[in-house]
Amino acid sequence: MKNVYEMVTDRIINMLEEGIIPWEKPWTGTKSGSFNRITKKPYSLLNQMMLKHEGEYATFKQWTDLGGKIRKGEKSEIIVFWKIQHIIEKNEDGEEETKHIPILRYYNVFHITQVDGVKPLPEEEIESDLEPIEEIEKILMDYIKREGIKLINEKSNDAYYSPSRDLIHLPLMEQFKNIEEYYSTFTHESVHSTMAESRCNRKAENKNAAFGSTDYSKEELVAELGAASILNMLGIETKSSFRNSAAYIQSWIKVLKNDVKFIVSASSKSEKAVKYILNIKDEEQNVGED
Repeated sequence: MKNVYEMVTDRIINMLEEGIIPWEKPWTGTKSGSFNRITKKPYSLLNQMMLKHEGEYATFKQWTDLGGKIRKGEKSEIIVFWKIQHIIEKNEDGEEETKHIPILRYYNVFHITQVDGVKPLPEEEIESDLEPIEEIEKILMDYIKREGIKLINEKSNDAYYSPSRDLIHLPLMEQFKNIEEYYSTFTHESVHSTMAESRCNRKAENKNAAFGSTDYSKEELVAELGAASILNMLGIETKSSFRNSAAYIQSWIKVLKNDVKFIVSASSKSEKAVKYILNIKDEEQNVGED
């Protein structure tokens, strides 16, 4: 029987093999994302990637409690969540200590299109006083200023984040084919900058990460996920041809097959980075049967 990590990884690999890059889907924070019908909260980054549809999901019990009936033959999807298990152990001095161990769990959920007897919730428009480009500029510059990160824009072929100098380096905006690609790159490097100890603290694990290594790949996926998430929240679309190439997709399939915990770890770190950039405090997500 497969464990939860294997189930998650298989789902992501299947999507990649179908030519779908799951981290380019719209997700958390958008009206087009997937959310729980009861809590009305969007699912986590990882769950947004795994779910097939946008809109309302709920467990069998949740739909039943609403008076709905799952149609015969409909197949469920899974969402995952962390459950803290409390274990009491004795230390070296013979004193009892409680250890808090996070364990990955899952629920089976159904989309509203699989349910009879329940009407969709009224659609609520997400309004903004700013245009998407103005908004992403404000978000990133607020983050840069808040954190005291040095930003250099100059004519160059290099875009990177330097941990030692806490510096984001970008080519000039006019060097990009369009303004969306500039902000995609800016956001990607901003997510990298959250690795600092004073932010999301990924610096130590990336200190000696060689190109092509697992640690390097994980950090790149953290940045990919984070940038795509923020851009999708604002409705900014980018089309990078290399992201749809067979080589790009196959490289991620290989990485995921070698480490079943890879995608869970990367998406968790990415979500933390996104919330840090947006200055959003963590909230516990209720996806359960209660």
